[in-house]
Amino acid sequence: MSLVIRNLQRVIPIRRTPLRRKMEIVRSILGVRKFDLGLICVDNKNIQHINRIYRKKDIPTDVLSFPFHENLKAGEFPQPDFRDDYNLGDIFLGVEYIFQQCKENEDYYDILTVTATHGLCHLLGFTHHSKAEWQKMYLQEKQVLEELSRHTGARLQPLSRCLY
Repeated sequence: MSLVIRNLQRVIPIRRTPLRRKMEIVRSILGVRKFDLGLICVDNKNIQHINRIYRKKDIPTDVLSFPFHENLKAGEFPQPDFRDDYNLGDIFLGVEYIFQQCKENEDYYDILTVTATHGLCHLLGFTHHSKAEWQKMYLQEKQVLEELSRHTGARLQPLSRCLY
């Protein structure tokens, strides 16, 4: 199914092709290519607004995930009854925030991919509210990013590596 990438900001230039290429590999690794997925790139002002509404945190952030199928257990795949339900949800990427957090020696598109992968894991029911949940999510991210690194030659680390 489709991977839709929307750029709704003008602060940071975005080339969709590198992000699309890497995220298609991630979707294959996770076995979710038959599901639709939306990646929406927004600036600090808009990610802060969304964060304030949905998480009651009035600060910009890197990623917010909005699953189409709620209450999935970590690593579960949705079991849609209808064709229209083959949708994982939407991932909002705070591209301005991500760009500001990038270190000098980091590739922006690698970090964008790591962040989107983190968001995709959330859509598949992974969380990091407790240490046990974090361990499951960290291991999933690590496995996916190691496989992606084999395809791309990058050395990607999970976004959740420093949470606990």
